[in-house]
Amino acid sequence: MVDNKIIILDFGSQYTQLIARRIRELEVYCEVWPFNTDYEKIKQANCKGIILSGGPASVYASDAPKIDRALFDLDVPVLGICYGMQLICDLFGGTVSKADRQEFGFAELIIDDFQDLFANIPNNSQVWMSHADHIEKMPTDFIQLAHSINSISAIKHQNLPIYGLQFHPEVTHTLIGVQLLTNFIFNICHCQKEWKISNFIDQAILNIKSQVGTDHVVLAMSGGVDSSVCAVLLNQAIGQQLTCIFVDTGLLRQDSGWEELQQFQKKFKLNIIRVNAQERFLAALANVTSPEAKRKIIGGLFIEIFNEEAKKIPNVKWLGQGTIYPDVIESVSVKGPSATIKSHHNVGGLPSNLPFKLIEPLRELFKDEVRKTGELLGIPHDFVYKHPFPGPGLAVRIVGEITQEKVMLLQTADKIFIDELYASGWYYKVSQAFAVLLPVQSVGVMGDVRTYGYTLALRSVNTTDFMTAEWSQLPYELLAKVSLKIVSEVTGINRVVYDITSKPPATIEWE
Repeated sequence: MVDNKIIILDFGSQYTQLIARRIRELEVYCEVWPFNTDYEKIKQANCKGIILSGGPASVYASDAPKIDRALFDLDVPVLGICYGMQLICDLFGGTVSKADRQEFGFAELIIDDFQDLFANIPNNSQVWMSHADHIEKMPTDFIQLAHSINSISAIKHQNLPIYGLQFHPEVTHTLIGVQLLTNFIFNICHCQKEWKISNFIDQAILNIKSQVGTDHVVLAMSGGVDSSVCAVLLNQAIGQQLTCIFVDTGLLRQDSGWEELQQFQKKFKLNIIRVNAQERFLAALANVTSPEAKRKIIGGLFIEIFNEEAKKIPNVKWLGQGTIYPDVIESVSVKGPSATIKSHHNVGGLPSNLPFKLIEPLRELFKDEVRKTGELLGIPHDFVYKHPFPGPGLAVRIVGEITQEKVMLLQTADKIFIDELYASGWYYKVSQAFAVLLPVQSVGVMGDVRTYGYTLALRSVNTTDFMTAEWSQLPYELLAKVSLKIVSEVTGINRVVYDITSKPPATIEWE
């Protein structure tokens, strides 16, 4: 695997993870590294190819992120995407400038050279552009492979395996993206299809046994997919050397959490300890309205309670975490990459004086790979493919101050929404659905009586990657049924609205 991988150097594009996922889907292993990774480390990686991602900077800016020019002397194919192409142009003597006609959205690609990178790709295909700068003067020894009506869209060095694309092949909007990446990965980089989840599981179990030996491992099990898959994988490797701790924050969905974990306990013979900490979390969150403050309070208190319980277990040397690859990528802070949207509860949230060594067997996997791993380990399909749930739980789905009353209102209303999605067959047709309780009260009328109740927002999105998302066009009849049940059965909510905002400009979660 070490000698059959692609390295992506990240310049801050919000699509960088998508590049990696597309390559993994082609059964080739790849990793995302910061653009300023030491040249010697890249040289010693023995990778098959390097991809330079897009990014928000302009190559002509004084503080533009750059790379060592020696990277192109490694005799390894290089593909620059968007900013990556503009950086190649700049390093090889071309000129990049602000475009008079900037391209954001769909564009028609006109191919000038069908060999190599564009083999088996139809002309006049739809691609996705997102750039304000363009190539004004071609770099030395490069030829143009394709163009749009407004810009040079693809280039290639005449003698070296160095390529550039102005558009984004990794997004689904680019219809030729998979074929183009296939051409680069297999025909140009000569990679082999060796990245398979079944192989990963076997190797992970061997690695866990080798790392842990006879020590004990403690794992925070939240009831989510990542920590549950991590628990079952660790359990297969070390059995009773693993103790799982479930800290019940009181901020989970109704009938989820401990109820589900008891089924895991029975099916996989897991050792799970439950800590009922609902009152401590509510007290700590009293009068707090800032989303980031909520996340930090919940994360800090969670670690505190977890450590209290972990110290009671003898011979614990390791802390298991369900960290997955997007957590790792998003938590790397280097000059240039995209702005932090929200803090991560897994990576970077641990105290420096943690008394355990970390073991994170899923940290190489994307979410879809974690789900496949879970199924191969025997976890039920319905659990593995349940919708994502935020680490801080309902705290970030209650906008504003959190109280026990609001938690109970949201739990009840959210369950109605999810149950109706299941009953109507829509649950697995959408990617993520939930309810949000707003700090807005309005006048209503119920049974000739004036009410003053909370407003509930329903949110449902469709996405393949969670980097971008479209709002789900649920049937009006379904939305009407959900709304009627909520205002009829949940005392305290008298208005229901549906969020029809895509990501971007909105995020999927409200906080």
